[in-house]
Formats: sequence, C-alpha cells, structure tokens
Amino acid sequence: MLEQLSAVENRFDELNLLLSDPAVFADPERYRRLLKEHADLAGLVETIRTLRQTREAIEEHRQLLTQADERDFRELVREELAVLEDRARELEADLQAQLLPKDPNDDRNVIMEIRAGTGGDEAALFAADLFRMYSAYADSQGWKTELIDANETEIGGFKEIVFMIEGRGAYSQLKFESGVHRVQRVPVTESGGRIHTSTVTVAVLPEAEDVEVNINPNDLQIDTYRASGAGGQHVNRTDSAVRITHKPSGLVVTCQDQRSQYKNKDRAMAVLKSRLLEMTQAAHSGAIASERKNQVGTGDRSERIRTYNYHQGRVTDHRIGLTLYRLEDILLGDLGEIIKALQTAARSNSLGQASEDET
Repeated sequence: MLEQLSAVENRFDELNLLLSDPAVFADPERYRRLLKEHADLAGLVETIRTLRQTREAIEEHRQLLTQADERDFRELVREELAVLEDRARELEADLQAQLLPKDPNDDRNVIMEIRAGTGGDEAALFAADLFRMYSAYADSQGWKTELIDANETEIGGFKEIVFMIEGRGAYSQLKFESGVHRVQRVPVTESGGRIHTSTVTVAVLPEAEDVEVNINPNDLQIDTYRASGAGGQHVNRTDSAVRITHKPSGLVVTCQDQRSQYKNKDRAMAVLKSRLLEMTQAAHSGAIASERKNQVGTGDRSERIRTYNYHQGRVTDHRIGLTLYRLEDILLGDLGEIIKALQTAARSNSLGQASEDET
C-alpha cells in the first residue's frame, strides 16, 4: 500500500516547491487552490511517512532478534517490537480511514441552530447552556463564533438561537451534534426538588457556497423591522433587523444581531442558502439509499442523540453507547473525547461499508 501511495508523497513535495514559486504566488486563485490541496494532503503524507519509519524500525528489531545472544537484551527487543507492531496496526487503520472518500463539507464553517423543545422555560435555559458549551469549544479550537439571531426569554434562556462558527474543519467536528439533546435536572423554578426532563433540538448546517445554491431574487420577500430583545436588550432605533422569506420553499430566516441592515441581510442570506443546501442534500441522500445512512446518526433533528443527567453528573451519547461522568467539564466546552469517539465510529462504519462493497 505504501508503494502505491508514493505518488501522493511526490505530489506533496511538488506542491511545496510550487507554493514557494513567486509566479504561483502572483496568481491568487491558483495559489489558493494549491494551498488547499497541500493542506488536504499534509495529514495523509505525515501518516504515510510515520508508518514507513515504523515498519523500518520493526524490520530492524526483527533482525536484532536473530543476532542477539543475551537473554535480557532479546527480551527488551521483543517488548519494543510488540509496541512497534501495535503502533503500525494503528497507523494502518488511520491510513485506511484517511483514504476513504471525504465529506466535501468537512472543512466548512457551520451554522448552528438551537431550539428549545419540551420543557418550557427549563428547555430554553438548557438551550442557553448548549450555546455556551459550543461557544467554549469553538474558542478552544481557535474558531470564531458570531451570533446571527436569538429569541431570548425573560429569565436568560433562548427559545431559539442561531449562530455561525467559522474555522477550518468546524463541520467535520460538529456535524454529529444534530439531533435532540435531553437534559434531566431540577429546574431553578422547581420548589419541590423534583427532577424534570426537557429537550433541545440542535441543527448543524455547513455554510453554503454561492455556486451551490442559485436563488432567484424574485423568489424572495425581504422585510425590515426594528430589532428587539428581552428586557429591552439589543433594542435599535432603526429598522436594521431583516426577515427573508423564500417563497418556493416557505423558509423564513431572520437576523437582528448586527447593527447594520446590510450585515443582517448578508447573514440571513447565508443561513437561507445553508438551509436550502441541506434540503437538497437530504433529498439526494434519501433518493440514493436510505439504508446507507451513517449509523452514528442520520442527522435527523427528531433523533434523540444525547442525555445530560445533572443528578449523576453523567453525559450519555446513545448512538455509540458512550457514557462519561464529566458533565461539568463537557458543559464548559470539553467536547474532545465525545467528538473523537463519534468520528472513530463513523470511520469504522464507513470502512465496514467499503468492505461490503468490495465483496
């Protein structure tokens, strides 16, 4: 396999040379395209080269075993050889996963929509908790979070909040968050100390590019109005808030967080394009084969994916059977372990499907 991938390494080395060529740098579009290709290959090439070095070390240790006379030294070599062989198997699995067809949306920014479900004010408060959780995780990754629209409650919750997270690979890490998140805790409004169960729905949309979604301006109804918020927050004296209605689909998008009407319109259009792209991709995926949906989760917003139990300090992801007793850390944005487990499960499912297709 490594010999077959030598062309990938050669291309990566060629890109290193091209990106240092002043003539290429002078062509912004070509430079951007080559830079993206270089970034896409960097992780794969690193794995290829690390696996090659590990296999060479394995061969050296096997030769040492045939030459060594001392018993203690032979035992030490065997131990090191076992570690190297385990490492090689891990790298081979990682390499196979990287060679699977990549989700074209993985490198994109995301638009996240969090909506309170059953549970009234308590659900709205948990929606605010999830918004803070995702914002903290974005900060830990060096990503930027920008609020698009929010419908606040009087006690600090959100009936609905829409925001964008900008950063390379944001969708690849957050796409499995779509679905119903369930919380079990004693609400602040509960005087009897009883545990209530509430739900919040999360949707994660890859930011659409202009070339993917063609919108006829005649299909849009654009209204402006005065921004408002709970308790007078975000009140604006001008009609800067924007509501866009896409007549053919019936989709309605609002944005009122930006002070400029033009910025609100741009953000609302970005959300509309992403929702239309999601509708198109969902219809396409369903038409191809519903049974081939990823078993980690279909992305269906009605699917219950996770439970946050405050009494037990427990978070359980029902799709992969993962339970962690680190509720407080997770709500503070420590999502790395959950996200990695979901990505690993998705790769395993894809590898299994690929093996079935080959047979």
